Amino acid sequence: MELIKLIVRNTGRHRLRSVLTILGMAVAILAFCLLRTVVDAWYAGVAGASPNRLVTRNAVSLIFPMPISYKQKILQVPGVSKVTYANWFGGVYVDEKQFFPRMAVGAESFFDLFPEFIVPPDQLRAFMNQRNACIAGRKLIDKYGWKIGDAIPLTGNIYPGEWRFVLRGIYRGASKSTDETQFFFRWDYLDEALKKTSPFRSGQAGWYVVQIENPVESQDVSQAIDALFKNSSAETLTETEKAFQLGFVAMTDAIVISIRIVSFVVIGVILMVLANTMAMTARDRMSEYAVLKTLGFGNTFLFLLIAGESITIAMCGGILGMGLTFPTAAVFSKELGTLLPIFHVGWVTLLMGSGVTVGIGLLSALLPAWRATRVEIAEALRHIG
Repeated sequence: MELIKLIVRNTGRHRLRSVLTILGMAVAILAFCLLRTVVDAWYAGVAGASPNRLVTRNAVSLIFPMPISYKQKILQVPGVSKVTYANWFGGVYVDEKQFFPRMAVGAESFFDLFPEFIVPPDQLRAFMNQRNACIAGRKLIDKYGWKIGDAIPLTGNIYPGEWRFVLRGIYRGASKSTDETQFFFRWDYLDEALKKTSPFRSGQAGWYVVQIENPVESQDVSQAIDALFKNSSAETLTETEKAFQLGFVAMTDAIVISIRIVSFVVIGVILMVLANTMAMTARDRMSEYAVLKTLGFGNTFLFLLIAGESITIAMCGGILGMGLTFPTAAVFSKELGTLLPIFHVGWVTLLMGSGVTVGIGLLSALLPAWRATRVEIAEALRHIG
């Protein structure tokens, strides 16, 4: 109990120094948690991938389509339970800055394979009954103020022309890790228009999503699907949904690595700041440590006293920084919008922040504590702080 009292009193003796160090620590932990949250958001699609879903795409590149007839052939592969398909539509809403994923999907099967997209049954029926109907995520609805029955115009770029959709459904995510910024409309509506304007582009799907009965058999099923279309005009590459998502993340590996490096550089800087603070504190109190030694307090007590003060300062800054992370992340989430649709602070990030905070506090105390325990009493009493 006496040790705790001394730690608390020592922490408040140089108030300005302690306050500035705590604020610096808070800013560093805030930056660390935000950077880690950005990394988590980057990998959100990978984390949310289902183990019983495969993705089949053109073996050359995702930009090359495949015949829609592949669906029935894939369904006949042993181990496959359901198949759906989709096309990336692109397009522009208002202007180029208003980006969100826009896809033409197989209306009869898409939402069966993606139970994480929750659509009210009546809205799903309305979507099925209207050719130019669309379904949008809750975050898009909140951002643009859309409501059921609104007409949503898009200007095509991949598929030129003016496209007009009617909002018939709003989906919400089954969990926080579900992307609620996507826009889906019916593939058959797109295909009908292409038959009139670009017949050679009709009857094609951008990729297939395959639901399998047993995730353990994913490799065997993938190989069986690809074997079906070997030596065809559109050979396929089938992989797990997680691997498919990782392919997109791999394109920006350099950015993710840079963010991770910066997050640890921030920690290194604040470690040096706190270590310097504790070194000055120990130097100022060297004569006090000598008195404590004279009174019979051992090296363990001195180490705990110095380490306790360092960890206390670090924890005050860490708690403040982690507390500020939540409102700051909420602002970032609103500003980033559809660029990083899943942007929330996870428990793993907070645990890492807590571990880093305690680690910085402990490491910052090692050198001052070592000096205080090694110094001779007579030498310390002659020291003028």
